[in-house]
Amino acid sequence: MKTTWTLARKLLAIGTTMLVLALASIGLTLWVSWQLEGGAAAVNEAGRMRMQTWQLAASLHDAAPAQVQAKFERFQDSLALLSEGDPSRPLLVPWNTAAHAAFNDVLQQWQELHARWRQSPPPPPAAVRADAEAFVGSVDALVDAIEGQLARYTSILHLYQLAMLGLAIAAAVVLLYTGHLFVLEPLARLQRGLERVEQADFGARVEVPTRDEFGRLASGFNRMARTLQSLYQDLEDKVREKTASLELQRARLQTLYDVSALLARADTLESMAQGFAQQVRRIARADAVAIRWSDEANQRYLLLAGEGLPQAMSDSEHCVPTGDCLCGQSAADARMRVIPIRSADRTLGHCAREGFNMLVSVPVRLHQRLLGEVDLFYRTEVPLSDDERSLLDALASHLAGAMEGLRAAALEREQAVAEERGFIARELHDSIAQSLAFLKIQVQLLRAARQRGDEARVERTLDELDTGVRECMGDVRELLVHFRTRTNAEHIEPALRTTLQKFEHQTGLKTHLEIEGHGLPLDPDVQVQVLHVVQEALSNVRKHAQASEVWVEVAAGAGTGWRFEVRDDGVGFDPQADRAETHVGLKIMRERAARIGAQVQLDAVPGAGSCVTLTLPPGAAVPGAAPAAGSRAAAA
Repeated sequence: MKTTWTLARKLLAIGTTMLVLALASIGLTLWVSWQLEGGAAAVNEAGRMRMQTWQLAASLHDAAPAQVQAKFERFQDSLALLSEGDPSRPLLVPWNTAAHAAFNDVLQQWQELHARWRQSPPPPPAAVRADAEAFVGSVDALVDAIEGQLARYTSILHLYQLAMLGLAIAAAVVLLYTGHLFVLEPLARLQRGLERVEQADFGARVEVPTRDEFGRLASGFNRMARTLQSLYQDLEDKVREKTASLELQRARLQTLYDVSALLARADTLESMAQGFAQQVRRIARADAVAIRWSDEANQRYLLLAGEGLPQAMSDSEHCVPTGDCLCGQSAADARMRVIPIRSADRTLGHCAREGFNMLVSVPVRLHQRLLGEVDLFYRTEVPLSDDERSLLDALASHLAGAMEGLRAAALEREQAVAEERGFIARELHDSIAQSLAFLKIQVQLLRAARQRGDEARVERTLDELDTGVRECMGDVRELLVHFRTRTNAEHIEPALRTTLQKFEHQTGLKTHLEIEGHGLPLDPDVQVQVLHVVQEALSNVRKHAQASEVWVEVAAGAGTGWRFEVRDDGVGFDPQADRAETHVGLKIMRERAARIGAQVQLDAVPGAGSCVTLTLPPGAAVPGAAPAAGSRAAAA
């Protein structure tokens, strides 16, 4: 089985080889250095033997026998040291053939010299000197042999040093090359691949020349690139799908907005139906559209609008009984239907004769109540997706809401007219009707006085009639003023100012308007009733007070509600006295105050004027509106 050389194994093999070579070089160098150091010590020891030889030769005749014997022993120790060596110093002889021969020659001569120099008496000095010179020559030969071997060791050491230098250079080159081959080049390939991926080139791949760590990393990079390429392609597809979906939703929302705007602008049912038919035909890409309205009992369908319908179909299907045709489904079975016209069981035949092949019927329903239906006609069969069905249902719901809105608006207008008529009737009943009843009584009294021939009574009655007619005309003018007065949606002050200006113009009385405090604006309906109470109080001042000035004071508080006072400087009256006319006016004011939950209080002093106070509860203000600023104003 083939062995996979990983990057770690490669680096370990290279490092181990370099380490072995380095250790071998260092070991050889140390061994040669050891030999040189031991040889140098041996040369020194041999040189010391020369000195010992001359000392021994000089002491043979002069020194004591014990001293001579000690020198013989020391010389013998030197020979033994050279022969055996001393690793602790270190001292060792770099033995070779010449060194062995020279050392053997020294030993042999020493034995001969030792035998002669130990004789008694010793040889003459001249013979001792000759023997010493000969022996020293042998020692010199040994030293020369040792030094020759040391010279060779020195050459070997230089050679080893040069080899170590070459080995260091070779190791550096090998390390650089292997680093480039096994590390830098794979990293460069990965870097180039990453740069291509960063540039959105997900088809980038990295070559995998080895099966080491970088090879596995390159394989992992390639797998990652393939995965990213697949994900990117899937993402692009999803983005395209999502974009198409969003565009469809946007178009749908735009369609709903356009249709809603169209329905909001329409003011009649016919214009609304016609505009809706045009929009639906464009949206659904239909060949023709019919908008039908169902009566309350769902017995028949009336054609409100048609777009693209042939005239024959418009005339013949203007009113379709429920269930007699493909159009006009009953309320119980009302649902969106896609009907192939030619294969239908029940048909009037108009659709088939005009070339329509498919009908889409969409009910117009609001709160489980069927208002009508939208019929889409196609000359070719068109597939209808779920989104298109949902859009048609939404459009039909918008149409139903708009139709109901028109109906509600019509009902509101009718109710407003009825309320306005009731209001006018109450105003006429409370003012002019009473004056006319008084005039009727006076006419009867006048007729009776004339029949009796009572001229004085006739004159008094005529004066009463004249006064009543003037008061009735004044009431009519006052009602016209009331009907034309409009309140302000934010604050009642402009309406009060207008009312006082008109009152001052009609009566010539000086009026004053004072507003104090801050309060929320009144609801428009409340403002109307408040204004009418103030006008009724002013009417009573005009009729009965005989005043010269009138004050209208308004107090507004954030938590205490509103208070309106109408005060005059007239003749006043006794509140306990029976004043039918005043009671009628007070009754009118109290009825209006009761409609808005307010209270009316009447205070009067004979000869000191009267005061009508209207007090509103705090809830009459409009929540969330800006507070009305307090002010003081006088109408001159």
